[in-house]
Amino acid sequence: MPIDAQILATIDAAFGDSPRPEHFTNYRHCCECAEHDELLRSRDRDTLQHADVGNAGWDPICFCSPEGIAYYFPALARFALAEPVPELDWYGWQMVFHLDYGGAENAFFQHCGPGQRKAVAGLLAHLLDTRTALLEMDADSVLRAHGVWGG
Repeated sequence: MPIDAQILATIDAAFGDSPRPEHFTNYRHCCECAEHDELLRSRDRDTLQHADVGNAGWDPICFCSPEGIAYYFPALARFALAEPVPELDWYGWQMVFHLDYGGAENAFFQHCGPGQRKAVAGLLAHLLDTRTALLEMDADSVLRAHGVWGG
């Protein structure tokens, strides 16, 4: 079974070349989109924090373009593999939501190439193997997402 560091290295290799978009959201759509875009534009893969994306009720990734998610995916994977912190929910649930949403019609899934899809499927399998207790409430979503990304 791979360890967290191996999974993260695979994610970094698959998504490390993803270019940083000029804008991450449809920032002209509304104030909320503009605020999320401003936050994401003020961070990079190294400075994005779990607190920036860890509130399911105010999650900029929900509004993010597939290109923006690809750019930030190495950071999001790190958050999902990190230990839960009391102030925030475990990020794995949110990441699974983003990966499961829409099934094979998911815009991020459609954007990713075969190597990226394989890396995401590996991450999901790793979560199933190593984070069973944390996934208990959402195991069906993880299995469904793994079926799409690994298919």
